[in-house]
Amino acid sequence: MKKLIICSIVLFSFAFAKAQQNNRWTLQECIQQAIDKNISIKNGELDKEVAAVEKRDALGNFLPSLNLSARRTVSQGFQFNPVSGFQNNKRTNLSGGASSGVTIFDGLRSFRQYKRANLSAEAADYRLQNLIDNTALNVANTFLNVLFNRENLQVLLKQHEVTNSQIKQTQNLVEAGSLPRGDLLEIQATYESENQQIITAENSLAISKLNLAQLLMVEDYENFDVAQVDYSLPVTSILDNEVDLVVNNALDTRSEIKIAEINKKLSSQDLLIARSGYAPTVTGFLNYNTNAQEDTDLEILDQLYLLDGISYGISLNVPVFNGFSTRNQVERAKINLERANYAEQQAKLDLEALVYRAYTDAEGSKVAYSSALKTLEARRTAFQYSQERYNVGLLNAFDFEQSRQQVVSAENQVIQSKYQYIFNLKVLELYFGIPVNELRL
Repeated sequence: MKKLIICSIVLFSFAFAKAQQNNRWTLQECIQQAIDKNISIKNGELDKEVAAVEKRDALGNFLPSLNLSARRTVSQGFQFNPVSGFQNNKRTNLSGGASSGVTIFDGLRSFRQYKRANLSAEAADYRLQNLIDNTALNVANTFLNVLFNRENLQVLLKQHEVTNSQIKQTQNLVEAGSLPRGDLLEIQATYESENQQIITAENSLAISKLNLAQLLMVEDYENFDVAQVDYSLPVTSILDNEVDLVVNNALDTRSEIKIAEINKKLSSQDLLIARSGYAPTVTGFLNYNTNAQEDTDLEILDQLYLLDGISYGISLNVPVFNGFSTRNQVERAKINLERANYAEQQAKLDLEALVYRAYTDAEGSKVAYSSALKTLEARRTAFQYSQERYNVGLLNAFDFEQSRQQVVSAENQVIQSKYQYIFNLKVLELYFGIPVNELRL
């Protein structure tokens, strides 16, 4: 029975640990969650739906209209009859009809409006993609901040264990008379200082998790965590490319440029649509009408058949003068087109500057990470030498702690430079044209 209870406890613990591990989020899961829950992205999706409705509106301009009408009127009042004198007459009339019209020529306005609607739908797609890219990048940055704080906390805890062991060793050396008691007090003070650093690091980790959970709109903050994986530097050859190649790829693929280009095309279409106001409009029409009167010898259906009629024809509307309305619309469209042209040029300049900066940041963070690794290796070697001197009484506790703190600082710098390098690579990959769903750590 005892063995059964122990096995049950072990299996339950394993299942609980497995469940906890499954609740931890990977970067891809975080990005997908943010894309699914982000309000700005949802609004972007609604903009796409509106653009689809506008396309249907533009398509409807090519179709003929059809309207049906029906009316029943009652007229009542006194009228003079030479035979019978004044009498109250009441008449009930029925009428109905159908009318249809179609635009034959409108200065190509309908064609241009339909083309504009297609461009507007395409712009909505690119705006949505831009929102997704920015959201993914924000999530990646916040995700990496969690990893940095967690790894930094692990370093502090590991150093704390070393300090605790050092206290016991120093206490033995003090009791043996090899070291003064002040050295023990110095290390104990360092131990308490590390406790404060650990508390601060734990708070930083908790806050970074909270920020990520809020970004993902996850309500269970307490149980939220990211996957426990050894995140090393990603394997990428992005920096093997010349910066000009990255810039050209960004100009060809980035949604910011696509949006600016389409906005320019939209302004061009608006100018053409405005100029359509100068052209005459030709429309065709077809009308059918009939009527009948109650309280007569003829049946209502017979009257409707006998009294019906059809009219059809073509109408021409030539704009001559409308208070400079069309001319002013054309002038405004020209100004907006010029603005769109400047906006496109500015978008390309801004993107080029961002890519150059991202490329420089990635190269700089690569060098910084390599330098941090070399510094850490040197600090560890120096600390080992200091520890040997301290153990034989040739180094005081203050200098020994200074050497050890330099190791801790170097380890922190390695962690910080590593995750900064990873983030800079992710930014550069996005500019290079790697889709969001292919971002990996």
